[in-house]
Amino acid sequence: MRIGVTCYPTVGGSGTVATELGLEIARRGHEVHFICYALPYRLGRVPPGVTFHEVTIPNYPLFSYPPYSLALASQMADAVRTHGIELLHVHYAIPHAISAYLAREILGGGPKLIVTLHGTDITVVGADPSFLPIVRLGIERADAVTAVSRSLAQETHELLGITREVEVIPNFVDPARCDADFAAAHRRRLSPDGAPLLVHASNFRPVKRILDVLEIFRRVNERLPAHLAMVGDGPERPVAERFVRDAGIAHRVEFLGNVSPVEGVMGAGDVFLLPSSEESFGLAALEAMACGVPVVASDAGGIPEVVENGNGGYTFPVGDTAAMAACVLGLLADPDELARQRALARAHAAANFSTAKVVDRYEALYRRLLGC
Repeated sequence: MRIGVTCYPTVGGSGTVATELGLEIARRGHEVHFICYALPYRLGRVPPGVTFHEVTIPNYPLFSYPPYSLALASQMADAVRTHGIELLHVHYAIPHAISAYLAREILGGGPKLIVTLHGTDITVVGADPSFLPIVRLGIERADAVTAVSRSLAQETHELLGITREVEVIPNFVDPARCDADFAAAHRRRLSPDGAPLLVHASNFRPVKRILDVLEIFRRVNERLPAHLAMVGDGPERPVAERFVRDAGIAHRVEFLGNVSPVEGVMGAGDVFLLPSSEESFGLAALEAMACGVPVVASDAGGIPEVVENGNGGYTFPVGDTAAMAACVLGLLADPDELARQRALARAHAAANFSTAKVVDRYEALYRRLLGC
């Protein structure tokens, strides 16, 4: 099969999943074309079977905002025409779904179209009245639509008012990316005194409730000296840094910025924290579990579909930092239970969200649409 993939190439869940999916599809002998404005950060050296098409955006004085969606549509149409791409798989609805729809209009038909919804493309941006009609059109004209969780599929129907089928195919993880030696090296650096290490990773947006992460850690550190590794960057970082200074815990918290590969830091931790107010899936939680790190999280959105209570993690109501801190302390105080939850987390991730198992479902969807 010849597959075109469009995603945001920056650090983030949708781009990570799209890139890893494309790479795995290429390993299975198919031809994959990434069509993006920059090389996806997980792509690295472009391997055999993969081609990258850079979308160049015209910058004319007349345009206050460069028309990326139109340039993308033109590049998609050109790639399809030149390389015989049979199916376009776009990740994150805005603007990729409508760009793919326009590309098919340019071609007068052509490739099948799959739109994969990842979260804020529906719950935040897509639900905005300025974008809702165009998002709805892109979704309704696709040949297939998938969402990364049952929660997101339900929200798509409710917020957009559509009735078409949205197939749930979860995000996935490759446990082989968890390098024990690499994690041990991170552990020695982040916790030189051997104290417990908590980890959080996100894009530091308000929905991630970064101050809740720090409040959980503050409560834990009061009872049991510990360290916290904060992976990622974003608009809430200055507020977070001020919080740790004011709370007198700056020497126990390290802001690492965007780290690659993130699994090295994930695997170094004892517990992963994800107290988000909104989370369509919780890919970071899954990555931690795959590395054998239990998760303490909120019960928002799709998180309970990934983190099952007592099976490698625990969930609590959004904002209940006291209960989350108590749970962390309970795990750290009981080495046998912590070891048990570590093993359960790893097994749960491998059994339900492995790359092979989930990519099989995408490949089957491709074949079904293409009739092969």
